[in-house]
Amino acid sequence: MKLSDFSFDLPEARIAKFPAGKRSESKLMVVNRETGDVTHHIFSELPDLLEKNDFLIMNNTKVDPVRIFALADQKRVEILVIKKISENIFEGFALPAKRLKIGTKLDFGNGRLGVVESSGYRGKRTISCNCSSDKVIKDGFAPLPPYLKRKFKEASEYKSFDLERYQTVYSKNPGSIAAPTAGLHFDKAIIDIIKLKNKIFEITLSVGHATFQKIEVENINDHKMGREFIHIEKKVADEIKKMKSTGGNLVAVGTTSVRSLETFALLDVPLESFASELFIRPGFKFKMVDKLITNFHLPESSLFILVSAFAGLELMIRAYQIAIKNGYNFFSYGDAMLII
Repeated sequence: MKLSDFSFDLPEARIAKFPAGKRSESKLMVVNRETGDVTHHIFSELPDLLEKNDFLIMNNTKVDPVRIFALADQKRVEILVIKKISENIFEGFALPAKRLKIGTKLDFGNGRLGVVESSGYRGKRTISCNCSSDKVIKDGFAPLPPYLKRKFKEASEYKSFDLERYQTVYSKNPGSIAAPTAGLHFDKAIIDIIKLKNKIFEITLSVGHATFQKIEVENINDHKMGREFIHIEKKVADEIKKMKSTGGNLVAVGTTSVRSLETFALLDVPLESFASELFIRPGFKFKMVDKLITNFHLPESSLFILVSAFAGLELMIRAYQIAIKNGYNFFSYGDAMLII
């Protein structure tokens, strides 16, 4: 299939710059894969929409504050830290990259300085610091996606807000550079209600660049997914297998949970910790996931391609058109969809 098959027009006004006032007040669209029916709800209604034999899998990864602002020649730049190379050297994507040439000196504030050591593809830079890179990241901002256009002044004003809201309430294991955004709609109250009827299990996928990397080939079969790391405890894996074998419906919370579980299903030998480069596209045979809770994704992204593989491209295009018409908000801080 062609990448352009997964394109759609999205009005700028439908891109949410801020989340709903309360997590569970987001809109929730329910899409039935069998009938094609689309219904409209509020996320707080989710417990009533779940069947008795449904069980949920959540990605409990924790987002690190890896969006860093600095001054380069008295001009503001930002860096998304993607990897720590050594104690005082890290790798990241620079914006705007043209300002960060090799040798450029950076001022992170509070006497913390850096210098660009090397440059790479699509704005990738290696930067050395006069201190531990952990100290630089400690004062960082939530790594909101660029399309939210949260520049330094606004980012500073909403720093505490974003650090709290761009994080699931059940986050535990640090190591992600982006949030598993489907989980942002859950608050503790709704989780407690769900647990009265349905089981919830946690796994970990450390969200890296692979989740949001741009697809740059027209034939999607030629796209190579980056590597991300996953941990599923043996007792959790055993419970999932038990639930599935007794007729339970696995409800994956987010595309990262889908990739984790479907990668696990493909392993020749079960492992607790493993890596995934799985690119799920139409034609993929799902072995684990029966239902999916997800946000509304970017056109031509691997995430939209994944949900199209799960529900069918034609149905997803129609559902997205309905969402736009009915004022749903899109992307990381947007509304949610339950595909059954």
